[in-house]
Amino acid sequence: MAYQSLYRRYRPRRFSEVRGQEHVVRALRNAVARHTVSHAYLFSGPRGTGKTSTARILAKALNCEAPLDGEPCGACASCEAVDAGTSLDVSELDAASNNGVDAMRELVARVAMTGAGGTRVYILDEVHMLSPGASNALLKTLEDPPGHVVFVLATTDPQKVLSTITSRTQALDFRLLPAATLAEHLRWVVADAGLAVGDDAVDVAVRRGQGSARDALSALDQIVAAGGALDDEGAVDEMVEALCERDTGRALTAVAGACAAGRDPRPLAEALLAQLRDAFLATLAPQVVSLPDGALELVADQGRRLGPAATVRALDAVGDALVAMRDAPDARVVLEVALVRVTRPESDTSPAALLERIERLERTPSVAPTPSVAVDAPPPPRGTTPPPASAGSRRALGGIARPPGAVPAPGPGPLAPASPPPAPPPGPTDGPHPPPGGLPTREELTLAWADHVLSGLRPVVKGLFGSGRFAAVENGAATFAVPTDAMRAKCETRRGDAEAALAAHFGRPIPLRLVVDSSTAAQVADGGAPGVTLPESVDLDDLQDVPDDPRSHLDRLTEAFPGAEVVEGSS
Repeated sequence: MAYQSLYRRYRPRRFSEVRGQEHVVRALRNAVARHTVSHAYLFSGPRGTGKTSTARILAKALNCEAPLDGEPCGACASCEAVDAGTSLDVSELDAASNNGVDAMRELVARVAMTGAGGTRVYILDEVHMLSPGASNALLKTLEDPPGHVVFVLATTDPQKVLSTITSRTQALDFRLLPAATLAEHLRWVVADAGLAVGDDAVDVAVRRGQGSARDALSALDQIVAAGGALDDEGAVDEMVEALCERDTGRALTAVAGACAAGRDPRPLAEALLAQLRDAFLATLAPQVVSLPDGALELVADQGRRLGPAATVRALDAVGDALVAMRDAPDARVVLEVALVRVTRPESDTSPAALLERIERLERTPSVAPTPSVAVDAPPPPRGTTPPPASAGSRRALGGIARPPGAVPAPGPGPLAPASPPPAPPPGPTDGPHPPPGGLPTREELTLAWADHVLSGLRPVVKGLFGSGRFAAVENGAATFAVPTDAMRAKCETRRGDAEAALAAHFGRPIPLRLVVDSSTAAQVADGGAPGVTLPESVDLDDLQDVPDDPRSHLDRLTEAFPGAEVVEGSS
């Protein structure tokens, strides 16, 4: 007996044997059991997912002599005739080769004939290949066929089927098989057929099948004929590894080895594109990748090492290479150039290459500089003044602005650890209780006030509080000193605005206690002088205009500066 390929030998013959299409099987089996079968069905889905096999099972169930819960018995004469392809109740037509009007007219003429079993099933494969005239010739019969006729239309491209045909059918979508389901089915086939292959061969077949049961069984057939897993499967993995390592020589060596083994550059590029796609999806949505667990972990690791930007650029480069191979005199050169561009982004000035280089810099772990103390640092030259520290530098060093003439208090050495402020003594205090989390130090308040808080206040509040300063932090409140008592009274009316701004910056309440600052720096900042008391209010009615001065500006200048000489100049 001639050898029968695995996908023909293990074609499902009952609804329960159809793998990965439970939603379709349940609908058809219930329709047969309840005698509610539609007059026309449209089976759509990728190749090798069981469309034609399911249509034959439906024909068997409709003509079976002893069906059970919608399942054909598989033992009666009608079921055996359908399996053997000799049943007069089942007519299969390939619409790809019979897509003309004459073929459809002949089909319509045969519809009126009654079959032996009473239900005639017409299976039209690749129905999207019908010409417009043939599709229109089928419409009337498809809409209102005789009661003993059932149409099953199968297609891998449902969007090309006329909407007038789709609306006259009950559409059922077939799906690609998950990797786990496909691997389980192949292992059962290996055990049932007694094939001498291991799990690695099954994984290779599942990867080649890409969710198609027929493609996976054909790949398994080829692997068995070759005596095990194919050696050229490692060429694609080697190229992807070379892309991950940015190793141009390794990538070109992998291409050379695969071509020397007889692989054509275009299928090689297609396999590389498929694995890059799986690597990209495995890092973003692993559940949509139809691969065994071991292969899924491999491509996920490759996707993480490549990075999203490099993976997308590699997909673009290989995809462009596949398009360019159509007219290229040597397809291998096109693939090699694409691999060089991907492995050496510094030689590519495209925006995608620049984005990949930026991403590589961002992914590179940066080592923070360790703070150190300069030992034996040379002093600045005599007569020069060190540049003032910026606000950011002051913040980093923990410094604050000091009034003129103030002498900095001695502190610990540069290597001494900073100690927390002493805790207040236990027991009740006269002032308000500190908020949860404690209050910032005076230095922290001063820096935040000068760098952020004051500039964000409203102009009125900013004008009132602009001349004050933080004097201390004690008894659960921050003491804020202003120059005069009149200013303190006015600031008291706007104290809530300042407290709200401080609370928004520090993330916790900062109570303020307003006091009058009697220090010399405060009086000078307010326009006064030591020993001078400023009036609290000024009566505008007491002000008088300065009398007019008939002297010119030049006369007043020469009088103010005795001995000055006026020099006439020309511009």
